[in-house]
Amino acid sequence: MSSNTPEPTPLIEAPKSKLPLIIGIVVVAALVIGGLAFFLTRDDDSGSDLTKVTIGVVGADDPYWETFQDAAREEGIDLEVKNFGDYNQPNPALSEGELDLNQFQHIIFLADYNVQNDDDLVALGSTATYPLGLYSSKYKSLDEIKAGDEVIVPDDETNQARGLVLLQSKGLIKLTDGGTPFSTVKDVDTAASKVKIRAVQASITASSLPDVAAAIINNDFVEDAGLKFEDALATDDPSDPKALPYVNIFAVRAEDKDNKTYKKLVEIFQNNEDVQKGVYETSGDTAELVKIPVEDLQKSLDDTEKQVRERR
Repeated sequence: MSSNTPEPTPLIEAPKSKLPLIIGIVVVAALVIGGLAFFLTRDDDSGSDLTKVTIGVVGADDPYWETFQDAAREEGIDLEVKNFGDYNQPNPALSEGELDLNQFQHIIFLADYNVQNDDDLVALGSTATYPLGLYSSKYKSLDEIKAGDEVIVPDDETNQARGLVLLQSKGLIKLTDGGTPFSTVKDVDTAASKVKIRAVQASITASSLPDVAAAIINNDFVEDAGLKFEDALATDDPSDPKALPYVNIFAVRAEDKDNKTYKKLVEIFQNNEDVQKGVYETSGDTAELVKIPVEDLQKSLDDTEKQVRERR
């Protein structure tokens, strides 16, 4: 028998609040965004402890500069290497504060710049000497060169003086001015010298070898002439005070001469084996890597500036 009592209407479940879900989504999103921000900025945060330094060079594509940057970063220095295509640009850029230091020049170049521009950039550390060599197609050693033989030197001012100083250091000539970065063939004491000296264009010193006893030949022309650097009878002696003006250096503004970070860069350059190897290889294995006390470098710079002023 059926019942007339109506079946109870099922209760409708009240809609659940979406607030907890929304809160959960917001929290998760915040965590994701926060985590992403952390990873994106983590490198920047770690790098914020690095000391930023800008150095000006000529030839920044040389591989050892990247090696130098990596070595500097390990010591807490973020080093920017700024390249210049002209030797006349890095010193003004340093003076004007565009750079913290530069490394491209030898002492003579800096001395001339300081005098001509009434500036006071100073030497911070040595890097290398790129030797000028004495070559011969007739003799295998200096001792074989005879009295009265003719030796030729480049006729350009800087390399001529450097070549003459080298010849004097080997006992082949004597210079009446004692030997300076500005010596010329006119300063050769012919009566007191073992050989005769003649100046010719630097580009033909190598091709002139068959006609003379020996020749001072610029590095740029050695291999082009089919010669080998190791065949040189003599090269600059980095320990000779007369060779100091040809040592390449780091330069800074005078007020930065005691900057510890900049000094650290010099130490890295001079002591890091990978950097030194790179410099040597880039030079065709001819660079004489040197560590000369900064006091000696500055004295050479001061003396050379004095000589430049006297010649003006």
